[in-house]
Amino acid sequence: MNYLKLKGIILLLFIALFSSIGASGQSVNYSKLGKGLQFIAADSSFSLKFGTRFQMLYQGGNNPATNNWDDRFLIRRARLKFEGFAYSPKLEYKIELGLSNSDIGNDNPSMSNNADNIILDAVAKWNFAPHWELWVGQTKLPGNRERVVSSQKLQFVDRSLLNSRFNIDRDAGLQLHHVHNIGQVVIREIGSIAMGEGRDITINNSGGYDYTAKVEVFPFGEFEGDGAYVGGDIYREETPKLAIAAAFDYNDNASRERGQLGDFLSEQRDLSTIFVDAMFKYRGFSAMAEYADSKASEGPVVARTDAGAVEETFVTGNAFNLQGGYLFENNWEVAARYTSYNPTEVSGLRPQEQYTLGVSRYIVGHSLKVQSDVTLQDQPGRPDSYLFRLQMEVAL
Repeated sequence: MNYLKLKGIILLLFIALFSSIGASGQSVNYSKLGKGLQFIAADSSFSLKFGTRFQMLYQGGNNPATNNWDDRFLIRRARLKFEGFAYSPKLEYKIELGLSNSDIGNDNPSMSNNADNIILDAVAKWNFAPHWELWVGQTKLPGNRERVVSSQKLQFVDRSLLNSRFNIDRDAGLQLHHVHNIGQVVIREIGSIAMGEGRDITINNSGGYDYTAKVEVFPFGEFEGDGAYVGGDIYREETPKLAIAAAFDYNDNASRERGQLGDFLSEQRDLSTIFVDAMFKYRGFSAMAEYADSKASEGPVVARTDAGAVEETFVTGNAFNLQGGYLFENNWEVAARYTSYNPTEVSGLRPQEQYTLGVSRYIVGHSLKVQSDVTLQDQPGRPDSYLFRLQMEVAL
């Protein structure tokens, strides 16, 4: 998608938004920072909440190969969000667009016509019966917890190495959500059928479909403010809260090296991935643990060079991530994270361990904050390297 077309779409969206605002006459809107602009039609036939946010990031690190400090400033994310209900409060919708190069950039330039990645979310959610919802469209799949947490609400500057290697990201299809209680215990179940090639693919399905199932248990009841999917204990839970989840994803005849992400490869494989995670929060303290394990039928390697080196491979193996932090009453938080990534040996990919220390200042929760972290990256056979990041988040 070229930038002229992109600008045209954005202009039309803003015209539609502010036309609706003008049509509302002298109505008063009581929105506040982080809550967006919210409107309801005079006949209550629909509602609209518009929000926007961006992240300004500085990152730098030592390059062991050159002994130089490599750094840059960038707009890590820039998003537009539209959500509300249509016809009935039981039919909700969400649209999220990504505007930065990191949001739009395609993993494989040769496939650019098949993956116009400006559209992140475009999903309708129908509450067709008590405790049941049917989701139709494109949105995040019910995979690992860290991926489902919004990039606006992370405890660190960005997600972990486990997530970047094994998350199943977004896809287009159907999701069925159910929630029920057994006493104070809350249980959520999710089933999903999706394309399997990732977000906004414009070609016919090139392999099979992707199937995901997830179960999540809250032994002590729901978190405050849906805090099971918010980094840090910014709501300061008054009683201990715990969430435990397990998910299984099966991508039939996957075409991309990480299922929904990465390069398109010359052969297909069935990818099976297991996720297990837990989140705990109590009075400013938070902890999260995740484990992922991915396997490919017939092995991950697709092609080798004449010399026998791996040329194409699916990303398989396992990873473990553990992080925790404490939010002080002045809204400063310190946090630490350990991540271990162990790819399948035959793939030729390098294992890695990361040790991260982060400091955050929440000015208006996750809507206005400054975060920084420093990471030690340890790879066998290579000198240690360090990465420093400083990021500001502004969400309206």
